Formats: sequence, structure tokens, C-alpha cells
Amino acid sequence: MTIHHHQKVLIQGEAGSLQGLYQPGELGKPALVVCHPHPLYGGTMRNKVVYWIARAFEDRGYSVLRFNFRGVEQSKGVWDEGKGEADDVIAALDWLEKKNPDAPLWLAGFSFGTYAGLQAARQDSRVQRMFVVAPAVNLWSFDFMQGETRPLTVVSGTADEIVPFEKVRAWMESMPEHVDFHAIDGAGHFFPKHMNEMTACLLDGMQPE
Repeated sequence: MTIHHHQKVLIQGEAGSLQGLYQPGELGKPALVVCHPHPLYGGTMRNKVVYWIARAFEDRGYSVLRFNFRGVEQSKGVWDEGKGEADDVIAALDWLEKKNPDAPLWLAGFSFGTYAGLQAARQDSRVQRMFVVAPAVNLWSFDFMQGETRPLTVVSGTADEIVPFEKVRAWMESMPEHVDFHAIDGAGHFFPKHMNEMTACLLDGMQPE
């Protein structure tokens, strides 16, 4: 079991420094950036779903970076409708790559964090694998993901009260067959009674280490 000792870090972004929490992992294992939900509705890197996403990968010995988007807590800058936040993700990936130059770079996001994160990943070939939880496809267009061929895992609750499950399922039907889609029966947007199922879905199919 990984001993969780998160380092407080500052990442240089276009709008100024970004506040982060970093868990170093084992040499050669993947390094992952996790993106938090909507900043204007209380979303931070300390969000419970974000914490459990990060923990699931930390427990496998991966290096994990959570960070606050611009304007959140101690991060500099102001809300930028998702565009600037995608730039923040690129800055986080840059920082993580410098810390882990030989590790595969992965990306995960929750709710709004999927929108900013996937925008960044779409233009950044360093990202080898993506994980999204409750993607906010009803609030933003994810058409930019058309033609994506890298591994993508999607987790959605059938009782999501913020992002209707039917919207996520429709998006999945427009995506290539290689996308790994997990529907958790009865789970709401924040997975209050389904956190273990959510993290198990993210790790589904990975070889034990």
C-alpha cells in the first residue's frame, strides 16, 4: 500500500502560479494529472471525487498531481470559460513531465475537469491515456474528441442529477468502439454511495502490479 504524503507545489501557468498537491510514485510507472470540477460552483482539487480518483492511482504506485485551476484558492488568475483552464492543464502536464521524464503521461478529470482536461489532451500527444468521470457533455460540446484513437475510459452514473446519463450515453454512441464505457446503476453525480465502484471502473482491465 502506498504511503500518502502529498507535497504542496506551485506550477507556473500562463495566468500565474497554480496551487497543486503532488504524490510521487514509483520510477517508471505512469504519471497522472487529475482535473477538478467547475470552479464557479465550489470545485477544487480537494473535491471528494477528485481525491478518490487520485487515490486510486496513487495506491498503484503512480505519480499523481492534483491542482487548482486559475482563480481557485491560491491559484492566480480568473475564470476563463474553459479555454484558459485547458492551458492550465498543459502547464500541469509540463510540470509533471519534468518530474517524471521517463513515465507515461496520463490524464483524468471529473465533471468540468473532463472538458478542460480533454481539450488539453486532444492537442497534447504526450498524453497516452485518458480517464473521465461524469463528463459534462450537457454543458459543453465535446465534438473536439471526434477521431480520438488513444485509450479513453468513461464512467457515468445512471442517476446523475447534473449530467443526464442519456446525454453521456449519446456521446458514447458517437465515439469509436475502443472507448471503455462504464455505467454505474443508481449512482449520482458525486457518487456518494458508489465511490468504490467508480474507482474500480477506472482501474478495470489494468494488470495488477
